[in-house]
This record gives sequence, C-alpha cells and structure tokens, in this order.
Amino acid sequence: MAHRVTGVLIFFFLFVHVLDTSLVRVSPEAYDDVVATYKNPVVNLMEYGLVAAILFHALNGLRVIAVDFWSKGARYQRQMLWGVVGIWVVLMAGAFYPVLQHTLRELFGS
Repeated sequence: MAHRVTGVLIFFFLFVHVLDTSLVRVSPEAYDDVVATYKNPVVNLMEYGLVAAILFHALNGLRVIAVDFWSKGARYQRQMLWGVVGIWVVLMAGAFYPVLQHTLRELFGS
C-alpha cells in the first residue's frame, strides 16, 4: 500500500512541477513569484517528505523486483521489507540536515 501511495504522491509532485516550470514561458515574473513562495519552512518540510517518498518508492521497488524475479523472493519478502525500512531510515537520517538546513537556520539561526 505504501508503494502505491508514494507513487501517487510523486506523480502529483511531478504534475505540479511541470505546471510551475512551464510558467516561466508565460511570465518570468510570475514564475519568480511562485518560486519565492516555495522558500518557506512548510514547503521545505514538504521537500523532505518528497525525498522520503522517492527513497521509499525506489527501495521498495527494488524489493518488489526481487520478489518477482528471485525464486526465493516470496519466501523472504518480510525480511526484505524490514531491510528496505532500515535502509530508508538510515538514508532519511542522512538527508535530514542537507534537505532541511535552510529551515533549521531560519528557525534556530546559523
């Protein structure tokens, strides 16, 4: 279920990304205004959520491929899921400061 949810979230992000990027052809000033609204802590937290969705979707996709194409994949799918979750947690911990540094500096100073 989480794989499907993250896939839908990523799809909607790509849809919005294409829309706001296409705005540059219509009005560069409007594009600059839209991009300026993205520079706030709430959007930065959403970016961290996007990183979380993409990482989980990618790692779980590799697990799904292993389950489908490895003869013992179905037998070890639970262990592989916990492996995916463990790797995801480690990578998300590593991504915390690089992604959220702007918000952390804004809230707590440099």
